[in-house]
Amino acid sequence: MLLWQRPAGRNLSGWFAEATNPGFRLPASAWRLTYSECKHDIVEPTEMTVQILKRDTRWLVFDQYGTVVDMQGGLVEAVTPFLSEKGWNGKPNSFVTWWRRTHFENSMIDALMDQGHTSYRTIGHRAVAHVMNRAGIEHTQDEVQWLVSQIETLKPFPDVIKALQELRDSGYKLAILSNGDRDMLEKAKQHIGFEMDETISVQEVGYFKPHRSTYASAEEIIRVERQRILFVASHEFDCVGAKTFGMRSAFIDRHKRPFGAWPAQPDLIVSSFKELATEMRGR
Repeated sequence: MLLWQRPAGRNLSGWFAEATNPGFRLPASAWRLTYSECKHDIVEPTEMTVQILKRDTRWLVFDQYGTVVDMQGGLVEAVTPFLSEKGWNGKPNSFVTWWRRTHFENSMIDALMDQGHTSYRTIGHRAVAHVMNRAGIEHTQDEVQWLVSQIETLKPFPDVIKALQELRDSGYKLAILSNGDRDMLEKAKQHIGFEMDETISVQEVGYFKPHRSTYASAEEIIRVERQRILFVASHEFDCVGAKTFGMRSAFIDRHKRPFGAWPAQPDLIVSSFKELATEMRGR
């Protein structure tokens, strides 16, 4: 979880009273990145920061791939027998990592070129074919399409459904904002097993996250000001994009990786959906 340092010259009780008033926005200067940078006068944010988040948040908006559903684990399970049949002796986990990295890089190139939106599925087909070509795996277009279709069948992480229900029971509205295509997200619903209040594809605006227009589309669709939205992702780039746009953000740090030194730091860092629900419930 992030550490918080009160501004110089301000007593804690006065700062806390101001921070818990409606309309308060926590200044970026109040955050420090590491213990060594803020070891003097430290206050953990559990009491103050989470109270602010619970008070202000109306919607929690989640990334889907890798945040709600286990993309790495699910795709490794899908490709393992396929690669075995092909006689490829590499590691299935490495294959999926190459696939996902290539897909991400190509989607960012697509957004930056600004020549019209390429569907997530098409980007996926190109990425998988490229990785198999590099690995020397003979394949057909039908096999490429089948592999990418497995994204629609991914299951949620074990703690996700219970946590989502607890958050809903606490009064929050819940939404997905995903780089996936509309039809892919629709097909995925039966495999996730939880009905969100809104499911939003970046196809609505024609850019991939973290383009600011994607977060703006979520704000417009759910009809609540961005400061009332807590965006939740396990990807650093997504948290930075949402926070830069003006949403609050929560980083699901499942892999215990340090968050980069971005000016836009997440408001909350938790290790799991279970911890997220524990922090945010009971408002």
